[in-house]
Amino acid sequence: MKHTQRILLVDDEAQILETCRSCLNTAGHADVVIENDSSKVMSLLSREEFAVIVLDLRMPNLSGFELLPQIVSQHPQIKVIVATANNDVETVVNCIKEGAFDYLVKPIDVKRLITSVRKALEMRSLANELTALKQYMFTDRLDHPEAFQSIVTGNKAMRAIFQYLEVISGTRQAVMITGETGTGKELIARAIHNLSGCSGEYVALNVAGLDDNMFSDTLFGHRKGAFTGADQARDGLITRASGGTLFLDEIGDLNEMSQIKLLRLLQEQEYYPVGSDFIKKSDARLVLATNRDLQELIKQGKFRNDLYYRLCGHRVHLPPLRDRLDDIPLLLEHFLGSAADCLGKKKPTPPPELAVMLALYHFPGNIRELEALVFDAVLRHSSGILSMETFRGVIGHERPLPTLDCSTPAAAGENPLCGIFGHFPTLDEVEQYMIAEAMKLAKGNQGLAGKILGMGRQTLNKRLKLQAS
Repeated sequence: MKHTQRILLVDDEAQILETCRSCLNTAGHADVVIENDSSKVMSLLSREEFAVIVLDLRMPNLSGFELLPQIVSQHPQIKVIVATANNDVETVVNCIKEGAFDYLVKPIDVKRLITSVRKALEMRSLANELTALKQYMFTDRLDHPEAFQSIVTGNKAMRAIFQYLEVISGTRQAVMITGETGTGKELIARAIHNLSGCSGEYVALNVAGLDDNMFSDTLFGHRKGAFTGADQARDGLITRASGGTLFLDEIGDLNEMSQIKLLRLLQEQEYYPVGSDFIKKSDARLVLATNRDLQELIKQGKFRNDLYYRLCGHRVHLPPLRDRLDDIPLLLEHFLGSAADCLGKKKPTPPPELAVMLALYHFPGNIRELEALVFDAVLRHSSGILSMETFRGVIGHERPLPTLDCSTPAAAGENPLCGIFGHFPTLDEVEQYMIAEAMKLAKGNQGLAGKILGMGRQTLNKRLKLQAS
């Protein structure tokens, strides 16, 4: 969902208009329109869409004082920044009361202009996102499901994340993705790129283990002669990602100097190639990720406060697999198929109880761990029903959540298994209980009990014999 970033400059002095447009263009704002006849502004707004207007207050024909209330009334979504030749407090207060977003004092300071316009665009973007997010949540709509086709899920929390990503995809602001290892952060980063409609490349870099020199050289490139062995100038990944998306993974591992350079890139879209004194601009969309607790790192003095708050504008937290238990059957089927294709085998049939076993495991490695378990099981598989042994070897004898205290009534109420068994049960205990309950419901009929459990009569008979032995 893209929204305009177009800027309109209104002033009766042509030289001021050209200077301001040039400064904004240099700062990365390409779509800037100028108008020196204030009487044409309202008709222009009726035909074309703008996000921000920089409006001079004193002009012939129609002054900015007269234009401001008309713009605010008829186009309330546009952020208006007024420019005045005197720093008169009463004038400024009146303009703010009329609905102006900010004010500038002439002669206009370039940095103040760029900062004010950037903040106005961010506020306009945030307002658009909130409006769109309400519409998405009320209608439960998803406009571009194809962008998420690589992410296997039917989970409601994940769908809400997809809806949020569709809302923010049209902005060029950075996105921060958090979540445990193996939850699919890079898949989300690719989905953001696909949704953005950017013409440039998707470029990924894992920054874990990079010292500042390596980080700077890899990301920003270097000029010829910058260091020993730099025989040729080289562009960094930021140049390759121009007009596209740069994904930086594991940013919680960056050292302080690298954090400072990343902060400058986020705030100003500026960077220095190694060995160069000349600033370069970047228009790459930044997507960042970490599996670490950044707030804890801030307490330890290992992560900058200002960088953290700069990253909080658009934040996505991916739930662990243990909070997406309804996705386990879908992921199991998907990974069985992909593993079989990769190994050139026929897709095996999983036993019905496998999904139950997997749902009781806490998966510290999340989806990546599940994929590895399934791949290993298919690799060992020869024919017939998929063996449970590979899975049992990793999780079969582990008590999930061993620190869970089931001794109190509150714990039994929060976890039904505690209420039934008096403790968190093993997989064998759960299986025995399920079979016993199914046999009660079927009044001893093994065929009917097998249907209730989703297994064949022969399989159930084997389970009953094993329990009896």
